[in-house]
Parts: sequence; structure tokens; C-alpha cells
Amino acid sequence: MSKPELIAPLWTVRDVAEYLRIPVATLYSWRTTGYGPRARRIGKHLRYRPDDVMAWLDQLTDGVA
Repeated sequence: MSKPELIAPLWTVRDVAEYLRIPVATLYSWRTTGYGPRARRIGKHLRYRPDDVMAWLDQLTDGVA
């Protein structure tokens, strides 16, 4: 019997802020203006798919967020 593939864990706001090396407050500010990587609300918590964060980062063409 084969092992099921593990699903990558979702990132918290703190995880994304650390990955992007920005303050958590900046991430929340971006969210209120519709900027930044896509987040999903799970109950009262925001969670990010790592692939979404990386795709958002890759689509920044001028290198400035």
C-alpha cells in the first residue's frame, strides 16, 4: 500500500510576513487595500497557500512591492 502524499501546510500571517520579511501590520494593511498574496479565511483566522504567496511574488514585474 502506498503512502498518501502529504499536503503542504497552510501559512499563517506571521509565516508569510517572515517569508516576505515585512511586518505583520504591513500584510494586514495590504489586505485591506486588496494588495498582496491571496489569503483564505478559516473561521476567524487567515491562512495562505505557500504556492499563492510565491506566485504573487513572481508576478511582481518591477521587483518592488
